[in-house]
Amino acid sequence: MRHITTHDAPATGLRGIADTSWHTRGACHGMDVEDADAVFFPLPRDHEAIAEAKELCGWCPVRSDCLNYALENVLKEGIWGGLTEAERRPWHDGLPQRLDYRRVIAFFQGRDVHLTEAERQAVVDHAYVRGWRPDRLAVGLQISRKHARDLLRQAANKVLDRDRRQGAPRPKKKRQKTAPAAGRPVTTKPGTRQPVSRQAASPSTPASFGKAA
Repeated sequence: MRHITTHDAPATGLRGIADTSWHTRGACHGMDVEDADAVFFPLPRDHEAIAEAKELCGWCPVRSDCLNYALENVLKEGIWGGLTEAERRPWHDGLPQRLDYRRVIAFFQGRDVHLTEAERQAVVDHAYVRGWRPDRLAVGLQISRKHARDLLRQAANKVLDRDRRQGAPRPKKKRQKTAPAAGRPVTTKPGTRQPVSRQAASPSTPASFGKAA
């Protein structure tokens, strides 16, 4: 398991889920709605419109934000981030396996960023290492407490399985020796002699001799 040691470093360049402020900085901002639809949602063989859209996206300052927005919201129609539907298809297929540790760090900083399945699993693993309770994880991932408890239990089993494969010794519980109760026979191993307790001899009182008759 990879440990995050830079969780205090700012995760820059990441857009929050509810952040749409990048729209106003786009090269297409201010276009007429009908013109924008004709350029960015062209027919499959309208090469002139596709070329015009790619030209606009080529110098757009928020091109990566536009592409991530389309991928995270599963927008498979139109041109987003300078890529057509066919060009974005491999990105859509590979999105669940994306593991960007900047996003994992941003989550622990309290930011509401989009997480893929692989990134959510990394969050659960590191939450277990950090000793998070199910309530805290449930709030962060917006899931039920029972689901969060099950995820933390799975992370714990994963750590135990990893240690078992690597031969790491498991801590053993020390057993305290208790004295046998009074009147209870002490069990001994075969071949060993059980100590016999001897009573201390009481001093004998001298016999009294009577007077001779």
